[in-house]
Amino acid sequence: MIDDKPLMTVMLGWPPKKLSPNAMPHPMELKRLKKTYRLACYFTALQAAGVGKWTKEGDIRAHLVFVPPTRHQRDEDNLIDSMKAGLDGLAEALGVNDKRFRLSHEVSPDIGGYIVVKLWPKPTPSKA
Repeated sequence: MIDDKPLMTVMLGWPPKKLSPNAMPHPMELKRLKKTYRLACYFTALQAAGVGKWTKEGDIRAHLVFVPPTRHQRDEDNLIDSMKAGLDGLAEALGVNDKRFRLSHEVSPDIGGYIVVKLWPKPTPSKA
């Protein structure tokens, strides 16, 4: 876990089950689910403090805290993959390209059904 205070923290809803890489929804249903979840995350992020504070360059550290809806065991790589549309919506709200995100994550032992995303600008090395 990263100790310093994030520039922005946002709580996003849990992604739909069918966004998991293991799910096999119809392609049109998958497209609809991705769009709906991306927009939900976009509008949630717009309401968070810190939206307008991001520069147009440099990496952004993004730490995801997954608070699952049940105690069901999940593959952590699938958790991150199912967040792709949500991270796209978050990046859009910040006005940045999502390729700038440098992800870390953890799975909380608590139950809740949401993801806490903490964001920090990653300092760029100074040129000597």
